[in-house]
Amino acid sequence: MGPPLQNRRLYGRRQGHRLRPHQAELVSTLLPRLSVGLEAPLDLTDLFGGAKDIWLEIGFGAGEHLSAQAEAHPEVGLIGCEPYLNGVASLLARIERQALPNIRIRMGDARDLLDALDAATLARAFLLFPDPWPKKRHHARRFIAGETLDRLACVLKDGAQFRVATDIDDYCAWTLAHLTAHPDFEWCARTPADWRLRPADWPETRYEMKAKAAGRQCVYLTFRRRPR
Repeated sequence: MGPPLQNRRLYGRRQGHRLRPHQAELVSTLLPRLSVGLEAPLDLTDLFGGAKDIWLEIGFGAGEHLSAQAEAHPEVGLIGCEPYLNGVASLLARIERQALPNIRIRMGDARDLLDALDAATLARAFLLFPDPWPKKRHHARRFIAGETLDRLACVLKDGAQFRVATDIDDYCAWTLAHLTAHPDFEWCARTPADWRLRPADWPETRYEMKAKAAGRQCVYLTFRRRPR
């Protein structure tokens, strides 16, 4: 079981434009059926039944990547964490439209979910284009930090992948510095193509397309949880 749950302060927007009527209906009716609670330890068998593995996406944006992975891997249960209401509403619409039974949602801070998970629970985790909090005084808000990585390493199975994408040079350097220094993770890249080119099983997101259109270079970093 993880450590006691903490009351954490979340930064950034919680809602943008007003939801369309059907989006608001999905938030009222579908979200409660898919929501993940924080009773520690979480019973993922109860959430997903006979799922082969459980994957986690930390901050899924509008849900393009999460829904694509769920459709491509129906044998896997996927949990998405996202505090932004409009993004949650967009994912709910995708779940309904694509009839995806293998997604569950935690609307809130992913760190709270990590605290509720048992050790060696997750087979894969994704952190795609997180807020880089570029000002130095805000660096403590970055998801990739020592304590959070310790907890993530605890809940990942041996050999599990942690995939990170960013279009910000400083955040790329920050990520590599923290992950390569952490004893429980190893960087999987062997050639420049391993981080410069998006793997075929890594669906593109809307944010990624905007970043490329603006001329920013995206990097795709894959780390592996070392054996205990």
